Amino acid sequence: MTTFMAAVRVRFAPSPTGTLHVGGARTALYNYLVARQSKDGTFVLRIEDTDTARSTRESEESMLADLRFLGLDWDEGPDKPGAVGPYRQSERIDIYKKIAQQLLDSGDAYPCFCSEEELEEKRKAAEAAGKPPQYDRTWRDADPVEVKKRMDAGEPYTVRFKVAPGRRVEIDDAVRGTVGWDADATVGDFILLRSSGMPVYNFCVAVDDALMGITTVIRAEEHLTNTLRQCLILEALQYPPPKYAHCSLILGEDRSKLSKRHGATSVDQFKAEGFLPDAMLNYLALLGWNDGTEQEVFDRSELIKKFSLNRVVKSPSVFDMAKLRWMNGQHLRALSDEELVPLVEAQLISAGVAKEGAGEDGKMFVVHATQVAKGSMELVNDATTIVGDVLTYPLASTLEAGEAETLVAEGLWDMAREVVRAYEAKEMPTGGEEDFQVLWKAWIKAVGKKMGKKGKQLFHPIRLALTGRMSGPDVGEQVKLLHLADKAAVNMVGLPARIGELKEVLSKHPAEKEPVAG
Repeated sequence: MTTFMAAVRVRFAPSPTGTLHVGGARTALYNYLVARQSKDGTFVLRIEDTDTARSTRESEESMLADLRFLGLDWDEGPDKPGAVGPYRQSERIDIYKKIAQQLLDSGDAYPCFCSEEELEEKRKAAEAAGKPPQYDRTWRDADPVEVKKRMDAGEPYTVRFKVAPGRRVEIDDAVRGTVGWDADATVGDFILLRSSGMPVYNFCVAVDDALMGITTVIRAEEHLTNTLRQCLILEALQYPPPKYAHCSLILGEDRSKLSKRHGATSVDQFKAEGFLPDAMLNYLALLGWNDGTEQEVFDRSELIKKFSLNRVVKSPSVFDMAKLRWMNGQHLRALSDEELVPLVEAQLISAGVAKEGAGEDGKMFVVHATQVAKGSMELVNDATTIVGDVLTYPLASTLEAGEAETLVAEGLWDMAREVVRAYEAKEMPTGGEEDFQVLWKAWIKAVGKKMGKKGKQLFHPIRLALTGRMSGPDVGEQVKLLHLADKAAVNMVGLPARIGELKEVLSKHPAEKEPVAG
């Protein structure tokens, strides 16, 4: 066996029977962080695919792609051979059979010739007697002559592990503290190899953890009961057990186990919805861990520096989608323009808002669209909605919905007429001016002075008149985006069309004439 000189070696060992869900992603993250905290730490990726009926290479590739998306790079794995490979259990069957024979030779295991029918009858008899449905050890102390006779005859048999009467196993779990079991009463003599020669899950895991030099096993609490069998096997093989850390379950907001009915639960779904890898890692890390401060937003380097298994809590964590979206927004706004613009561009092109290969004009449109959307985005995908809203003009539906009643009462139509007049007189900046923002602010100030309005009574009616909406990004930024959209040939409702529709609405609301003196 390869020796590792007590260097930190951890592993993530998914079964490729579906997609990578958030629980598995958190387990992978915790292992990754522990490995990266150590100068000589190694993060091993092992594929546990002995469930041949359900395991697929397609699922394996999907999981590996999700890990790559999250940036959880491994040091050894199916695609990164190391000294202790292969790293798929399906390719290690001969290793397991050799170790099983070693346990048979040492007397720590024995062949069992009971058929499935016989075992079922024993289970029913035990249950009827009010006893645990454990194997009754029929073949544990069988006559060696009879055993050899059956083996020579080619009769199928399983290989069972021999649990000593009264045997107790205890571990000091990094998360749960001291955990112990009465091994004899809890599991009895359990199977290592099926009659088909296929090794069972716990045997494979124990052998692999030993031969791969795993120093700490970090996994979900649902694996806690597997630890008993694995510790017994390791002891029989004279390998020291690794340290263990069993992390609590992740629950939905109704406090039931997180599942598809709670919405997105797999990494590929979150990727499709526009979540950033570092935001996902930040949120997953906090599902059961904190650094003892009020800090909530961590970058990857901070997580590596501050993470500790000693601060992982026993209690289950609740997956809060609103909190994840908020956190993603924090990470989005922390990106530089050089990082964020390509993400928004890809999203706008995918949604058909922007055009691929639109040249410099198209690039300028995307850059400004990113600035317009940045302050309100929680997901990259939100850019489609935010920018799409800027490009449309739902004035009629806003008025019909009665949203503008207060503005109407406060003189909306007079302000709208001034907007039309200023546009037609070319007094209103339209986005193409070199010093547009300065000119825009000056124009707004002049309108306010002329109309005797300020604050909300000034800004809100101008917003509605020019955007057709009661809220949204800065109006001046929207006007500039319309100009850039026009140059980039992006589908939109431009200022000329908006002014035309506004004039049509105003024709139904004529200005009140001043009373004639007399």
